[in-house]
Amino acid sequence: MERKNAWTTYSEADLTKLDAICAEYVGFLDNGKTERECVQRTVEMAEAKGYRNLDAVIANGDKLNAGDCVYVNNMGKAIMLFKIGSQPLEKGINIVGAHIDSPRMDLKQNPLYEDTDIAYLDTHYYGGIKKYQWVTLPLALHGVVAKKDGTLVNIVIGEDPHDPVVGISDLLIHLASDQLGKKASVVIEGEELNVIIGGRPIEGDEKEPVKANMLKILKEKYDIEEEDFLSAEIEVVPAGPTRDFGLDRSMILGYGHDDRVCAYASINAILSIEEIPEYTCCCVLADKEEIGSVGATGMSAKYFENAVAELINACGNYSDLVLRRALTACRMLSCDVSAGYDPNFAGVFERKNAAYLGRGVCFNKYTGSRGKGGSNDANAEYLGKLRKLMDDANVNFQTAELGKVDQGGGGTIAYICAAYGMEVIDSGVAVLSMHAPWEIISKADLYEAVKAYRAFMLNA
Repeated sequence: MERKNAWTTYSEADLTKLDAICAEYVGFLDNGKTERECVQRTVEMAEAKGYRNLDAVIANGDKLNAGDCVYVNNMGKAIMLFKIGSQPLEKGINIVGAHIDSPRMDLKQNPLYEDTDIAYLDTHYYGGIKKYQWVTLPLALHGVVAKKDGTLVNIVIGEDPHDPVVGISDLLIHLASDQLGKKASVVIEGEELNVIIGGRPIEGDEKEPVKANMLKILKEKYDIEEEDFLSAEIEVVPAGPTRDFGLDRSMILGYGHDDRVCAYASINAILSIEEIPEYTCCCVLADKEEIGSVGATGMSAKYFENAVAELINACGNYSDLVLRRALTACRMLSCDVSAGYDPNFAGVFERKNAAYLGRGVCFNKYTGSRGKGGSNDANAEYLGKLRKLMDDANVNFQTAELGKVDQGGGGTIAYICAAYGMEVIDSGVAVLSMHAPWEIISKADLYEAVKAYRAFMLNA
């Protein structure tokens, strides 16, 4: 049951739409290298389409009706978009849910130090990474500093072509015989991911003159002190723009495809719905998936449930029983990327059940690892309905799993939402070099994901 390459199915009109979607996605990715930046961009896109902040609806005591559009901003790091349908909420919601955090390095709370005339920032890596991939790359600093007076200072250093970049050094090959004998997992240790930020001393008798010069620059440019790092969230990410990949420009090379490609496809899909849908549509963009969906902005928190409760109340018929019925009746695509088949590493894939670049959006009936441990395993009946839905909407799709049975595995937010009793399946875009600083996707798969998510919200 080999699936055909989606590129062979496109008309000129399809290619025009594909190019427009991919161009907008590149802008979304370049302006959303952190979860905070993704939320900010999503709010801008949603408000441009007439979405209102649900907090304002609640404060004004407004009633929600079919066709109304609202969003919920959770601490600036997770967000939900809702378009109210003609059916009551207790009949369920059609949900597409992705995550907007990506593997990276975070600055420690006390990060700045000097060693032998070089100033460094200490980091703690976030999510599953191959640590050796992050050395000798141009890196950028993105994030916020929360000062004691309540001021929030935004930091972006390394993205403007005129900006300096920072980075992590590696051992020269001439002295690396011992290093090259180590396992790849320890060639670079976590505590060696120290970011070089400067080497010029300040004039005077400072004990640590290079560090003092860094603090002087930060004070002049951002009005922040060393102690302000205690209440900062600054992420170290690859510097530079997203690029077309391949001589035929059929692919995209960028940081954070996992999982911002599915996040963007979900946003694009819901914002493209002009008509009043039968069932309420929802796009959920969660934080903290890469570290277990924990914390107040991870999917394990109750903000989705709370938002649905507020929606029911704003529609005028709240009760705990209606809320429970609504959550149980939901239908969901957990939109997360799949491991793209790579012929260079064919031994870890099972070819009949692998995801291939260019063959359309992926459906993973189950995830987990080694005996489906930690998996959401979707019902066959649900997958059967989705097959018909995708065929009716002329969506190119494929089914996949994450590598050979005993080779590895992974998880998504699906199992968390399934705890409500709703129907959930994983669906996403195939990625090469997943969790590397620079990842690769096919433009065709992004286009098919947008089509699939829109069809799902309107017809599931």
